Amino acid sequence: MAQDSRTARPSRAGRKPGWSGWSTRRWLTAGVVVAMAALVALSTLGIWALDRAGTATSDLVDRSGPALLTSARLENALLNQQTGIRGYGLSGDASFLQPYTQGVNDERTEVATLRVLLAGDRTAQANLDEVLARAQTWQADIARPAAAAPPGEPAKALVNRQIQLGNAQFNAIRAAADVQQQHLQAEMDHAYATLQQTHTMRDGALAAIGSVILLLAVIVFIGLRRGVTVPLERLSDDVRVVSDGDFEHTVSPSGPADLRRLAADVEGMRRRLAEELDFTDRARLRLDQQAAELRRSNSELEQFAYVASHDLQEPLRKVASFCQLLQRRYAGELDERADQYIGFAVDGANRMQTLINDLLAFSRVGRVHHRYASVDLEQTLAATLDSLSMTIDETGAAVTHDPLPTVTADATQMGMLFQNLVANAIKFRDPGRPPRVHVSARRDGEQWAFAVSDNGIGIAPDYAERVFVIFQRLHTREEYPGNGIGLAMCRKIVEFHGGTIAVDPEHSPGTRISFTLPVSAPAPEAGTDNGTDNAPGAQEGVPV
Repeated sequence: MAQDSRTARPSRAGRKPGWSGWSTRRWLTAGVVVAMAALVALSTLGIWALDRAGTATSDLVDRSGPALLTSARLENALLNQQTGIRGYGLSGDASFLQPYTQGVNDERTEVATLRVLLAGDRTAQANLDEVLARAQTWQADIARPAAAAPPGEPAKALVNRQIQLGNAQFNAIRAAADVQQQHLQAEMDHAYATLQQTHTMRDGALAAIGSVILLLAVIVFIGLRRGVTVPLERLSDDVRVVSDGDFEHTVSPSGPADLRRLAADVEGMRRRLAEELDFTDRARLRLDQQAAELRRSNSELEQFAYVASHDLQEPLRKVASFCQLLQRRYAGELDERADQYIGFAVDGANRMQTLINDLLAFSRVGRVHHRYASVDLEQTLAATLDSLSMTIDETGAAVTHDPLPTVTADATQMGMLFQNLVANAIKFRDPGRPPRVHVSARRDGEQWAFAVSDNGIGIAPDYAERVFVIFQRLHTREEYPGNGIGLAMCRKIVEFHGGTIAVDPEHSPGTRISFTLPVSAPAPEAGTDNGTDNAPGAQEGVPV
């Protein structure tokens, strides 16, 4: 295995100090905090400006303006009083006093209104008191005595004389009223100026907020571009180069700390993949070498099969033949022990020949016969029973079966499979009863499930796997003849077709061998030839 060389994640102690060690989250957090602080400060200034503008507007609309207007109406009421007294003095007619009477009533109304409007403004209240004091002096000395004079010529002379005396007093009233109105005008001008100033501050705050938002948008765009997008694009480009096959291309870290850690992790992964790929290449080279060696070994095995099927069997036949000739020619001339020795030699030669044929048949599974075609298992089983008819008749066996499907497989191997399973079921019978064999089949998803059941001597659970190993026997040859290759060959055939085979431990009495075959044929391995092997000895007939 390749040595693990993952790049370790940088520890906190190993991170770069200062701003270069900040992560994307930290940069975004700091940016959001600064932006929010600036916006809160500007918003506070804007709110203060709006509040001050409201106060200035309220002062201008609700106090200064109405107060100046009311002061003017108060002066007008006093002028009406003077006009009424002058008219009465010139005409001596009491109807000319009507402006005076209306002016007195208006004076009371306007004074009450001014008292409310000027609450809190001591200077304006003092000015109002000065106007009222001079007005009361003029009214007490001039206006009320003149208005109380009887109509006619005597009243005219009296009123005109009093008017001449009160001109100076009324001028003092008008002067006091001018002072009051000048103060109120100054207050109104100040409120208007304050309102204009607050409007300017409000507009400036709003413009500053807009500018800050625009500046933040530009900063965020540039920051994301330089701090996130560009490093990610570089990382993506590096990863794309690596994914295209250039595993030696280095992934360079850039950007904030977390993106650099990500790039370092990707670089570590690239190094690990490069090492694994290098290890895989070396392993593939070794496998190629081993495959070449295996092909050479298989070629030698094929040559051995040729030798076994020709060169070894011919001497064995000669040994058996000449031993039999010795037995026939010198029968009775040799002692009993010599005849026994000759019998042993003949039996050994025959068994050796059978063993060689069985080994050849086992080695050819998947090598010689691997032509896939539609195989009707009904016909295959019928042919098997026909070849075993003599054994079936001798043992009184009864072989039954379910309807069998048509599968895509090698016909020769299917015949070998059924012949071995049915022959074993009959051979390992219970001496106390005739053999009963049943072949079952059912569809199970994408495979066929088969079973060959009998009522024979059975297989102990401890040997359920051992019976499928080549040359593994559970009985002596005197009890049951054979070489211990049949079930090993069955497993090789089933697994070659992509299925499984096993002994059913729950079946009793007797034995049940279950195996599966896929519904569709397995894909042939690369390099195989779905025809007949032309190796030496491939044409030799092999008994099962």
